Amino acid sequence: MEKQLQDIFDYHETTKHAPHRYARSLGYMDWETQPDPFRNFKGTSLISLPLALENPTPPYHLLLENDAIPSAPLVSQSLSQLFQFSLGLAAWKSTGVDKWALRCNASSGNLHPTEAYTILPPLEGISGQSTVTHYAPKSHALEILAEFDTNVWKDLPQGSFFVGLSSILWREAWKYGERAFRYCQLDVGHAWKALEVSALMLGWQIKVMDVLDDRSLAKLFGLDQENRFYKQEKEIPELLLLVSPVRVEDVNLDDLWEDLPMVYEGIVNKLSESHHDWPILDTIHEASSKMKENVTLSTKGYLPKAASLESKTVVLKRRSVQMMDKLQARMTYESFIALLQSVIVEEENFASVHLVLFVHAVQDLKQGIYILLRKKSDKELLQTQMKKSFLWKVIDEKLGVYLLEEADMQQTAKGFSCSQDIASDSSFSLGMLSHFSQEIVEFGPKRYKELYWECGAIGQQLYLEATSLNLSATGIGCFLDDTVHKILGLQDNRFQILYHFTIGRGLIDNRLLTLEPYHHLD
Repeated sequence: MEKQLQDIFDYHETTKHAPHRYARSLGYMDWETQPDPFRNFKGTSLISLPLALENPTPPYHLLLENDAIPSAPLVSQSLSQLFQFSLGLAAWKSTGVDKWALRCNASSGNLHPTEAYTILPPLEGISGQSTVTHYAPKSHALEILAEFDTNVWKDLPQGSFFVGLSSILWREAWKYGERAFRYCQLDVGHAWKALEVSALMLGWQIKVMDVLDDRSLAKLFGLDQENRFYKQEKEIPELLLLVSPVRVEDVNLDDLWEDLPMVYEGIVNKLSESHHDWPILDTIHEASSKMKENVTLSTKGYLPKAASLESKTVVLKRRSVQMMDKLQARMTYESFIALLQSVIVEEENFASVHLVLFVHAVQDLKQGIYILLRKKSDKELLQTQMKKSFLWKVIDEKLGVYLLEEADMQQTAKGFSCSQDIASDSSFSLGMLSHFSQEIVEFGPKRYKELYWECGAIGQQLYLEATSLNLSATGIGCFLDDTVHKILGLQDNRFQILYHFTIGRGLIDNRLLTLEPYHHLD
């Protein structure tokens, strides 16, 4: 496993952006090869799902109230709602000439490398047998890839099923080159959190399944059947989720692995006519495919108690804004705290990521560098790792917010965010500071992906929280890694910044026409 670990650390260093050298990419947009954002499997039975736009959903602030939302039965209508308000379309945008879709789950560059699969029990309207299906968001339908019999359901609560996530590396590599693997993993985290929030609307629970080897997932999703896919558009397995009406602790998947058919139906559509090869992406995929031991993954945290919008409204209104209104940037302290509280997890031992905050315009807070400790026991370690001059002045001890340094960080934040104004014109921007080398060595190479998933899940939650507060947000994947580390005083890779984010008041481009998400199905 030493080679895999070295490959991961080499990849991470190689794909860092620096002031005078960005990570390798084409350096321009080759529009002739832009990938199709929608995958489908030709030759499969297509099961259209009933649109859920008219379905009432709980107020957003009730999603984590115990027993506040009764569990919905597993039927085609509830399954439809789960996907529509997580991985489905949120709207279409049009210039009058060009048109493109927006989805409920955020994605780097709106390229959407993440694909979703279901493993369902026999279900009326789908099949009389258990099925493996692919979710097609454009048509809001399930494509049946396999039908089979299995005993895996006998020890699970009635209404349980599985959702799997995978990534098509080419979709991100088309624009971002070698750094694409990072963005694919962030997008998995966004999709995971989007599914969790949508499941909560139905009173359902989501559990990340312990699967140490990606080969098992590849078999489950049918991704190991190479004749059904194009080599240059390789799809890699990521994670498996159990969706259930109640929390489940132990799940035995032995029957499922044994009962899967050898061959699935359907051949994928080709996404691009030609491709540019990035060999390092194959290397990092192979290196990060195994774990030594499992880590409990959870994003479940706290949501505000104040009355809020209907859940589906929050989800459908979420956007990645392109510009921030600098003149209206000031945010209330209460909104700032609500945003931070929304990403604190129930059991902080599950947290491996802290938020370094670059505050520009928050009421009652001085401009400067702050930190939110999502795992408070890390404070002493971080004090030894970061600048000795940092103040560590208590702002909210219970929440874990500290002032590190008073300073006007606007131009600095813009500079290390690849000169993007959204990092300086916002109320605050942030970097997600993750435990890094020690965790990957201790738990195994796949932990590299999981750390990005945690960051992506935090990002999706911040998007939703900002939307519920009538604020705007944008994830920033382009930042100068070691420039930020130097500002924080970090000398080695024990901690690394994996994702940047910015929150403020967005400027809306009124030249663009907004269309309903599924108007094309009328």
